Amino acid sequence: MEKIEHKNVEVNGINMHVAEIGQGPVVLFLHGFPECWYTWRHQMSFMASHGHRAVAPDLRGFGGTTGAPIDDPSKFTTLHVVGDIIELLKIVAPDEDKVFLVGHDWGAVMAWALCLYRPDKVKALFNMSVSFGPRNPKRKPIETLRAVCGPDYYVCRFQEPGEIEEEFAKVGTKRVLENFLSYRAPGPLFLPKGILFGDSPDAPTTLPSWLSEEDVAYYVNQYAQSGFTGALNYYRALDINWELTAPWTGAQVKVPVKFVVGDLDLTYNAPGTKDYLHKGGLKKDVPFLDQVVVMKEVGHFLHEEKPDEINKYIHQFIQKVSSPICSQL
Repeated sequence: MEKIEHKNVEVNGINMHVAEIGQGPVVLFLHGFPECWYTWRHQMSFMASHGHRAVAPDLRGFGGTTGAPIDDPSKFTTLHVVGDIIELLKIVAPDEDKVFLVGHDWGAVMAWALCLYRPDKVKALFNMSVSFGPRNPKRKPIETLRAVCGPDYYVCRFQEPGEIEEEFAKVGTKRVLENFLSYRAPGPLFLPKGILFGDSPDAPTTLPSWLSEEDVAYYVNQYAQSGFTGALNYYRALDINWELTAPWTGAQVKVPVKFVVGDLDLTYNAPGTKDYLHKGGLKKDVPFLDQVVVMKEVGHFLHEEKPDEINKYIHQFIQKVSSPICSQL
């Protein structure tokens, strides 16, 4: 089997680490938190073996991608990240007008944004976990989350620069990552000050069957080098995104989309999400929505937990939208 290759490219003022494998039409994978390109290892090899070039960058602030000013959350907006991706596509897909796009978690947010800002660059989107979020012009995201979920909700706890990083340092990078990656409760994630994950830092964490010690070690090595601040800046830029995206209020995502989520994912169980997905809200905002799939007894990291099923979904969707009939739409 081919080996995943790594390189660094200059894009949009940063030095982006990119993993890639295979030959053929590009499939671009966008990761979330607390991950990096490595989260797509199962999908990349699969797509390469099925005639595609799988490309997975570390997004700005993550892993081996450097150069973004991590002390300035305003440099981590959707506009910045989409700008990075557009420049990356000029390098990895210079002869392709459009590429297939796959996203998860923050990568899903950026994938929605890319489709919204530059639909001319996307053949189709396979997105996971985080649904499209139409902009509410009357209320900022963080004040809404504080009102609905309270100050200990993890997104709210991430807002003050340096505060949660200090608490993470006390717990240790390995334990922080093990707890996040192992989380599969359908309820919201709370991180109370001083106790974070609710038990002793020395208490052992039972890893899920899909996550090996070697996998954890890779993630730990990445975050030991990069720290958490760059990744946390995505949460700190939520209100800035809201301010900057006023021109897209009410705009639709007009590319073919398939959306998949686990029924144990905290995102699927967030207030209002199920109604939005299943009662016409998402279809209204994403008119070329192909399907919403809810995987039973599956958590947030569904592409790692159920790689074979996700690989099959991605491949089948790409085949479907690549058919002559769909290509004419």
